[in-house]
Amino acid sequence: MDAIRTTAEGATALRTKQVKAFGTQAAEAALDQLNINRRKPTPHDVEIEILYCGVCHSDLHTARNEWHGTIYPCVPGHEIVGRVVSVGDHVTKFKVGEVAAVGCLVDSCRECQYCKENLEQYCEEGNVQTYNSPDKYLGTRTYGGYSESIVVDEAFVLRVPENLNLAATAPLLCAGITTYSPLRHWNVGPGKKVGIVGIGGLGHMGVKLAKAMGAEVVVFTTSASKVEDAKRLGADDVILSKDRGQMKRY
Repeated sequence: MDAIRTTAEGATALRTKQVKAFGTQAAEAALDQLNINRRKPTPHDVEIEILYCGVCHSDLHTARNEWHGTIYPCVPGHEIVGRVVSVGDHVTKFKVGEVAAVGCLVDSCRECQYCKENLEQYCEEGNVQTYNSPDKYLGTRTYGGYSESIVVDEAFVLRVPENLNLAATAPLLCAGITTYSPLRHWNVGPGKKVGIVGIGGLGHMGVKLAKAMGAEVVVFTTSASKVEDAKRLGADDVILSKDRGQMKRY
C-alpha cells in the first residue's frame, strides 16, 4: 500500500510504503505483527529487503521500556542484513541486488566535529538510532529490523561480502562492533595479552576477534562447562574465576 505523507514542515511530500513488522504497542504487550510505514527512497537512500535481523538484549530492554523513554509502537532490531531492492538517484555506493547491512545508527547531523571525524555516535545534535529515535522524514519514530524492509541513507549502510553466512553476519552489526571497537582502539595485535570476562553473546566474539588480531587471549568464566567452548573459539587459556588458585595466575 502506497501513500503520500507531508512532513511536519509541510515543505516536502514523501511517498511511503506500508510493510509488515513485529513490534510492541506497550511495555507489557507481547511482540506481535503490525504494519508500519517506510519512506520510498529519497535521492541518497538505499531500500533493503531484510533477510536476517539479530536479537540484541537492547531490543528487549527497549520493548519493555526498562530504560524508560520508549515511544510506542516500537519495532526493535539493529543487527540487519538484507539485499538492496532499490536506490535513490544519487546513490553511488550500492546497486540493486547487492547484500547490505544496517547497524545501530541511521543518521546524524553530519556537520558537528564528531560527525566530521566519523564518530557519528557522539553527534552533538544527537545521533538517530535505528529504532525509537525521531524520524525527521516522516515525523514519527524510527522503526528497526524486525520488519520486511528498511530505507536508510547510504552513508549509514554497510557492504557485506557475498561469501559470508548472512545469518551469522547479522550479530556483527552490534555485538561484533561492540567488541571490535575497543580491541581496535587499543591496537590489539601480536605481543598483546587480552582478557575476556565472560563468554556470552559479546564475549565469544571478543575471543574470536582478539585471536584473529594475533593477541594472546585469556578467558575468565564462572562456568566449567564453557572451558572447552572457549578453547574451541581460540582462547589460549581459560580461567575459572571462582577458583582463587587459578585467578592468582593472572
